[in-house]
Amino acid sequence: MPNYLMLLHEAPADFSQFSAEQIQGVIQEYIDWRHRIEAEGKFVGGEKLKDEGGKHLAGANGSMRVTDGPYTEAKEVIGGFFMISAANYDEAVNTASGCPHLRYGGRIELREIEPTG
Repeated sequence: MPNYLMLLHEAPADFSQFSAEQIQGVIQEYIDWRHRIEAEGKFVGGEKLKDEGGKHLAGANGSMRVTDGPYTEAKEVIGGFFMISAANYDEAVNTASGCPHLRYGGRIELREIEPTG
Protein backbone atom coordinates (compact mmCIF):
# COMPACT_ATOMS: atom_id res chain seq x y z
CA MET A 1 0.00 0.00 0.00
CA PRO A 2 1.45 3.43 -0.90
CA ASN A 3 2.54 5.98 1.69
CA TYR A 4 1.55 9.63 1.56
CA LEU A 5 3.23 12.64 3.13
CA MET A 6 1.00 15.25 4.75
CA LEU A 7 2.85 18.58 4.98
CA LEU A 8 1.09 20.80 7.52
CA HIS A 9 1.20 24.41 6.31
CA GLU A 10 0.19 27.21 8.66
CA ALA A 11 0.57 30.93 9.28
CA PRO A 12 3.07 31.47 12.13
CA ALA A 13 0.51 33.49 14.09
CA ASP A 14 -2.33 30.94 13.79
CA PHE A 15 -2.13 29.93 17.47
CA SER A 16 -0.73 33.17 18.95
CA GLN A 17 -4.05 34.12 20.59
CA PHE A 18 -4.54 30.77 22.31
CA SER A 19 -4.08 30.34 26.06
CA ALA A 20 -1.79 27.62 27.40
CA GLU A 21 -4.85 25.50 28.21
CA GLN A 22 -6.25 25.96 24.70
CA ILE A 23 -2.90 24.96 23.17
CA GLN A 24 -2.90 21.80 25.31
CA GLY A 25 -6.40 21.03 24.03
CA VAL A 26 -5.28 21.45 20.42
CA ILE A 27 -2.26 19.20 21.02
CA GLN A 28 -4.57 16.58 22.51
CA GLU A 29 -6.75 16.71 19.37
CA TYR A 30 -3.70 15.89 17.23
CA ILE A 31 -2.73 13.07 19.61
CA ASP A 32 -6.26 11.63 19.53
CA TRP A 33 -6.38 11.81 15.70
CA ARG A 34 -2.99 10.11 15.48
CA HIS A 35 -4.13 7.32 17.81
CA ARG A 36 -7.26 6.81 15.67
CA ILE A 37 -5.33 6.42 12.41
CA GLU A 38 -2.71 4.32 14.21
CA ALA A 39 -5.45 1.92 15.34
CA GLU A 40 -6.64 1.75 11.70
CA GLY A 41 -3.11 0.80 10.56
CA LYS A 42 -2.72 4.02 8.56
CA PHE A 43 -0.14 5.89 10.66
CA VAL A 44 3.44 5.56 9.40
CA GLY A 45 5.10 8.50 11.18
CA GLY A 46 5.01 12.20 11.90
CA GLU A 47 6.38 15.01 14.02
CA LYS A 48 5.83 18.66 14.85
CA LEU A 49 8.64 20.91 13.66
CA LYS A 50 10.23 23.37 16.08
CA ASP A 51 8.79 26.87 15.81
CA GLU A 52 12.14 28.60 15.41
CA GLY A 53 13.44 28.99 11.87
CA GLY A 54 15.75 26.33 10.59
CA LYS A 55 18.03 26.55 7.59
CA HIS A 56 17.57 26.91 3.85
CA LEU A 57 20.17 25.29 1.60
CA ALA A 58 20.49 26.30 -2.03
CA GLY A 59 22.91 25.03 -4.62
CA ALA A 60 23.94 26.63 -7.88
CA ASN A 61 26.96 26.33 -10.14
CA GLY A 62 28.71 23.86 -7.88
CA SER A 63 28.42 25.95 -4.71
CA MET A 64 26.05 25.86 -1.77
CA ARG A 65 24.51 28.70 0.18
CA VAL A 66 23.02 28.27 3.67
CA THR A 67 20.69 30.91 5.11
CA ASP A 68 18.45 31.13 8.17
CA GLY A 69 14.73 30.78 7.78
CA PRO A 70 11.84 30.63 7.51
CA TYR A 71 11.14 33.59 9.76
CA THR A 72 8.06 34.31 11.83
CA GLU A 73 7.34 37.15 9.39
CA ALA A 74 6.70 34.53 6.72
CA LYS A 75 3.09 34.25 5.61
CA GLU A 76 3.21 30.47 5.78
CA VAL A 77 5.50 27.80 7.24
CA ILE A 78 5.45 24.03 7.48
CA GLY A 79 4.63 23.29 11.11
CA GLY A 80 4.96 19.52 10.92
CA PHE A 81 4.20 16.42 8.94
CA PHE A 82 2.51 13.06 9.06
CA MET A 83 3.14 10.05 6.87
CA ILE A 84 0.11 7.85 6.30
CA SER A 85 -0.59 4.65 4.41
CA ALA A 86 -3.56 4.47 2.04
CA ALA A 87 -4.70 2.44 -0.95
CA ASN A 88 -5.01 5.54 -3.17
CA TYR A 89 -5.37 9.33 -3.10
CA ASP A 90 -9.09 9.13 -2.30
CA GLU A 91 -8.41 7.11 0.85
CA ALA A 92 -5.45 9.37 1.75
CA VAL A 93 -7.64 12.47 1.37
CA ASN A 94 -10.30 10.86 3.56
CA THR A 95 -7.74 10.08 6.26
CA ALA A 96 -6.09 13.53 6.04
CA SER A 97 -9.45 15.32 6.17
CA GLY A 98 -9.87 14.22 9.79
CA CYS A 99 -6.65 15.93 10.86
CA PRO A 100 -7.32 18.77 13.35
CA HIS A 101 -4.95 21.00 11.38
CA LEU A 102 -7.75 21.92 8.99
CA ARG A 103 -9.99 23.15 11.84
CA TYR A 104 -7.45 25.80 12.81
CA GLY A 105 -6.93 27.51 9.47
CA GLY A 106 -4.09 25.26 8.35
CA ARG A 107 -3.56 23.77 4.92
CA ILE A 108 -2.41 20.22 4.18
CA GLU A 109 -0.28 19.38 1.16
CA LEU A 110 -0.76 15.68 0.40
CA ARG A 111 1.89 13.92 -1.70
CA GLU A 112 2.30 10.26 -2.59
CA ILE A 113 5.77 8.95 -1.82
CA GLU A 114 7.55 7.25 -4.67
CA PRO A 115 9.70 4.37 -3.43
CA THR A 116 13.34 4.82 -4.38
CA GLY A 117 14.88 1.63 -3.05
